Amino acid sequence: MPLNIPTLITLLRIVLIPFFVLVFYLPSQCSSLMCALIFVCAAVTDWFDGFLARRWQQTTQLGAFLDPVADKIMVVTAFILIVECFHSWWITLPVSIMIAREIIISALREWMSVIGKRNSVAVSWTGKAKTTIQMLALFALLWHPNNIVKIVGITTLYIAAALTFWSMLQYFYVSRHYWLKKK
Repeated sequence: MPLNIPTLITLLRIVLIPFFVLVFYLPSQCSSLMCALIFVCAAVTDWFDGFLARRWQQTTQLGAFLDPVADKIMVVTAFILIVECFHSWWITLPVSIMIAREIIISALREWMSVIGKRNSVAVSWTGKAKTTIQMLALFALLWHPNNIVKIVGITTLYIAAALTFWSMLQYFYVSRHYWLKKK
């Protein structure tokens, strides 16, 4: 199967991850801004590759697999970097909630797929809102040039954590009928 442009864009997002981490650790005054900008580029490619794949009718199984993987790797890497940067429980707690939710929902989707009900747990508007707010929080906290941006970042991080928890409950609610069924 030849690689198409949307899949190549997704692969670019994966290739950006080591550079994203290296730039974070550069001993430069502009490293936090450069790191945040790399993150924004990755976030934009997350939207853009899916848009192009649908628009050009180039959706593939490889792209469908790689897109959420690339997204989760980039976001979890950003979470790890901000936890290290701020080294505080009030950052680590919402980040832990969001990472745990991603693991739980990934497992739920896998299980729903095994029982043939994968479409029952499709992405909701709450999940999309959570992702948008989460990206804003990560950008602000990676950059953090002043206290105002830090406060915006922390506030949006907590809003994203609340939406994360709410969307997880929605997924559980939708899948509740399948939990107690016998095999």
